[in-house]
Amino acid sequence: MSNRDALRDLQSRLAERLQLARTEARPMSWLAVECAGTGLLVPLAGAGEIFSVSALLPVPHTQPWFVGVANLRGGLHGVVDLAAFLGLRPPHPADAPREQSRLLALNAALGSHSALLVDRLAGLRSGEQLVLEADDDAERPPFARGRWRDGEGRVWQELDLAALARNEQFLAIAA
Repeated sequence: MSNRDALRDLQSRLAERLQLARTEARPMSWLAVECAGTGLLVPLAGAGEIFSVSALLPVPHTQPWFVGVANLRGGLHGVVDLAAFLGLRPPHPADAPREQSRLLALNAALGSHSALLVDRLAGLRSGEQLVLEADDDAERPPFARGRWRDGEGRVWQELDLAALARNEQFLAIAA
């Protein structure tokens, strides 16, 4: 085989691999969090950094689910109590203990300087660990995606952080 044939063969194989990589489904992966006992899945692509809950500065005349603002790595972020926003429980008082709570900053690429207060981190999940539930036609907000079940039978609700960051109710923090 000549060098020209070998090069053409190599180019052909590379083109096939690139095409396969474009059409192949990428494995899904999420950060699992809990809010008021409900399991939620946040796509890793939409999540930013995770922070311990430190000083939160309350903001007057805002929705009860808007906890306040926090300085996260030098940037001011609005903090939303995710469980209260979703209606899973009433908002926690400002001085409530939050030992396991964390702040999940939204990815900067989403254009929202927001962080979600979650009750607890529950680790990482991948598409191989979960099975998509059949759609139950229940009315969900536009940022709620599919529901997944893990090997232990627990149901997890997937949230689309990009859609959440654009949601009118999420953006309307004024009371």
